[in-house]
Amino acid sequence: MKNLLLAASRNTHVRDLATRLPVVRRTVDRFVPGDGVEDAVRAIREISATGRLATIDHLGEDTTSQAEALAATEANIALIRRLSNEGLTDVAEISVKASAIGQALSGGVDLAAENAGRIVAAATEAGTTVTFDAEDHTTLDGMHALVDGLRAEFPGTGLVLQAMLFRTEDDARHYSGAGSRVRLCKGAYAEPATVAHTTPAAIGEAFQRCLGILIAGEGYPMIATHDPKMITAALGQLLVAGRAPGSYEFQMLYGVRPEEQLRLAREGHRVRVYVPYGVDWYGYYMRRLAEKPANLALLGRALISRR
Repeated sequence: MKNLLLAASRNTHVRDLATRLPVVRRTVDRFVPGDGVEDAVRAIREISATGRLATIDHLGEDTTSQAEALAATEANIALIRRLSNEGLTDVAEISVKASAIGQALSGGVDLAAENAGRIVAAATEAGTTVTFDAEDHTTLDGMHALVDGLRAEFPGTGLVLQAMLFRTEDDARHYSGAGSRVRLCKGAYAEPATVAHTTPAAIGEAFQRCLGILIAGEGYPMIATHDPKMITAALGQLLVAGRAPGSYEFQMLYGVRPEEQLRLAREGHRVRVYVPYGVDWYGYYMRRLAEKPANLALLGRALISRR
């Protein structure tokens, strides 16, 4: 089922059908607060009021032209300026996919570097940071090169590592140095067994190994998981390593386990909520369905209710 949903996330015919169904959009609202900047700002204020932080993703990864890459870049810069005007840059940062700003296009390496530089410069001027999201394994060398180039001038630029990939333990060692901001997640893409762990048990074990490397390092680990076992294990690793509050953070998705987010925040841990917004919500939504059967059941209940 997971692979079927992930395949559907890239299917334009299924996307066109799903995005026209009001019942689908009603379930999307659990994970995506809305289409516009106003919706993102509202969500950030609600999150901030409970002592949590946010990272904002202007959705869109199927960029097929330089014009679309430029539009995505301008949208992120406009978001940063809006956050600055609203006084929210101390509680919200930006998440960006390299593919959204042109990396996969012909000549995309230089285009993405130029666009990323503009976004990160705007964020730095506004007093916030940018983290570059991971995508499927074929894109990672390019994304890492992009981030490495940016860090020469903007050392606070973050990146995401996916524990399911075999390469990630080495990547975690590489990016565990002082000042390095790394979000570690399990991974949400359908990857072949030649490059990735494919069973939940193996992925969970890989997550703990990679997290141990990051916690033992000198960087700033961003622990992206909703799994109760992973959270408990992470808390134990942090305690053994003597990590002080503020030297790491937990990250969870908007709409997923909000009570656990609040519990961790109340206990003094930094908690950041990943808040996506925009009209291109389909691919993101399908990956959320693929990650957890309960999310698919949510859609099923909505369809039954509609009937």
